[in-house]
Amino acid sequence: MPLTMNRDVFITAAITGSGSTQDRSPHVPRSPEQIANSAIDAAKAGAAVVHCHVRDPESGVPSRRLDLYRELTDRIRAADVDVVLNLTAGMGGDIVFGGVEAPLPTVAGTDMVGATERVAHVAECLPEICTLDCGTMNFAEADYVMTNTPGMLRAMGQMMTDLGVKPEIEAFDTGHLWFAKQLVAEGILEPNALVQLCMGVPWGAPDDLNTFMAMVNNVPPEWTFSAFGLGRSQMPFVAASVLAGGNVRVGLEDNLMLDKGVLATNAQLVERAHGIIENLGARVIGPAEVREKLGLVKRAPV
Repeated sequence: MPLTMNRDVFITAAITGSGSTQDRSPHVPRSPEQIANSAIDAAKAGAAVVHCHVRDPESGVPSRRLDLYRELTDRIRAADVDVVLNLTAGMGGDIVFGGVEAPLPTVAGTDMVGATERVAHVAECLPEICTLDCGTMNFAEADYVMTNTPGMLRAMGQMMTDLGVKPEIEAFDTGHLWFAKQLVAEGILEPNALVQLCMGVPWGAPDDLNTFMAMVNNVPPEWTFSAFGLGRSQMPFVAASVLAGGNVRVGLEDNLMLDKGVLATNAQLVERAHGIIENLGARVIGPAEVREKLGLVKRAPV
């Protein structure tokens, strides 16, 4: 198939994530103030969208606390730079089994809550976008399962749509795209869906180009897609996604390094991606154009 390059590209900066990276780099932000400042710097560097989790300010471990999300979003909204706010809704679906001979009861690290609680911070903060991980999968660690059942996804997706918050479908394999298309067919998600292709996350879709193009070819033409690769694949996937017709995601959630032996900041990763995009002959678009493209409305909660 011929290349259909995207000429108008938006950058998403994934600021901190929920992985165990907090002690591997001093640049991984922990407190709401640190996460907000890093997001603002990324926006000034050219990110039109900032994708945010929150962490416990002391330990750096992932958190679902509403007060942390509210402080984070208030700080970003009060900044002197415009940016589209994208909050995770992936927390609350974690199962860590006890082992191969005694899987139950589950052990420390398990965090399973209902649909309403999983989107409580979305209802509280009203971002323009929030994520919807469209499938269950073995996720990196041996006995950890990222759990998103069809019933849970239908409930969460409908809540997001009813709130007027656009779901960003996170697809870690082709089956996740299959189910996302089912959610659109059922009217739970809008037809002009937004999807993030997540490449190289064990044990989802590997980050080779054949698999990537299989993912791209399963995205309906009326959808908007973005993509990322982990670690050293992050910048190659900036180029690959643009060439395949998509947008890009970079940031410390997915990669800590700017170069070999050089720890990155979020702003530096955005600047590197910005240069790659422009060198390919494409244009980096800002938050106003992203809102027009995706049908977003910037709101502030009461």
